[in-house]
Order: sequence, then C-alpha cells, then structure tokens
Amino acid sequence: MRVIFLEDVPNVANAGEIKEVADGYGRNFLIPRKLALLASSPESVRVEAQHEAAQKKMGKESADLAQQLEDKEVTLKARVGAKDRLYGSITSADIAAELESITGLAIDKKKIELAEPIRQLGSYEVVIRLGKDATPKIKVTVTAEEKKEEAEERKKQKVKVEETKAEEKKKKEVEKAEKKPKAEKKPKAKKKKKTGVEKEKKMKEKE
Repeated sequence: MRVIFLEDVPNVANAGEIKEVADGYGRNFLIPRKLALLASSPESVRVEAQHEAAQKKMGKESADLAQQLEDKEVTLKARVGAKDRLYGSITSADIAAELESITGLAIDKKKIELAEPIRQLGSYEVVIRLGKDATPKIKVTVTAEEKKEEAEERKKQKVKVEETKAEEKKKKEVEKAEKKPKAEKKPKAKKKKKTGVEKEKKMKEKE
C-alpha cells in the first residue's frame, strides 16, 4: 500500500513523505489514526502541495537562521578537576541554552551535532543541522569556573580599589577647598570727627 504521511511517525516517515507500507499497518493503524492517507486519494494531492509549500517556507527560515548562527562563539564555564577534566560535562542542551541567552534564538538541542558530551577544557567546532542545506558551524569554548576562594578574593580586591578611589577623591576635594582664596573683608569707613567750628555752626542753625 502506498500512502502519504500526514504526521511524523518515528522510525517510519516524516509528514509529507510518500512511502510503501504493509496493507495491514496502513489500514489498521496509519489511516484510522489520521497519520496517513492513500497516495491515490484526491485528498493526497492537496496534502502534498501543502507539504511542499511548508517545506519551502521552512527551508528559507532555516537558511536565515543559519546565517545568523554561522561563526557564533559560545563560552561556557565549568568546574575543573585534574588534567583539565570537567566535573560533569557540557551537553547539547547546555550549548542550546547559552546560544539562546546570547542571541535570543531558540535552537532545538537535537539539531546540535555533538558526538559525545564535552568533558575537557578547550575550543570545539560544533555543527548545527537546521536543514538539508542549512548547517552553520559555531565555536564552543569551555573555560574553568573560578573557585570560590578566588572569587571572594577578587571581590575583596574590588571593594578595596573602590574605597581607595573614594578616599583619593575626598582628599582632592579637601585640598581644592583649602587652596580656594578667602574673600577679603572691606575696611569700615571711619567717621569724620567734627571740629569745634562745625559744632558751633550746627548749634546756631538749631536756634
């Protein structure tokens, strides 16, 4: 029996594919569950046309996504033991999560081709298979995670530097204030003493 698949059926076919299947499998399982149609039915022509249009659109979207991802660099930190071996490993899920974090693009972890989880420090070229002709390559670098003691020491050093800068700033402000010239006080005008003649003149004017 020749059928066209309406849905993906694991290990059998993907939606839109036309395949020969056993009569019993087709009539008793695929068709009743609306997973496939007879390839000779009128409805199959419409389904095939829809599938081709969807594939074309998906191909363009994959190509655009591939262009955005090509040569991207992803850096992941991990705890390290002896001989630069990691405690645990870096998986395709870790890479997908970091990619989304730095690019905002959601990538299916199943499309990231990682033969086995990364268990060693270093740089790796990783392929992302988005489609038949869309396979961008990214660079994944795994570096050692800073130890707790080192992180605390670095934090202390940062605080110390900030305190030193604050002290220097305050010192400069004080020095600047001391160097600023003080406003000179203007001498008070002295009252002119009246002479005896002026006093006598004033007395006469009052009379």
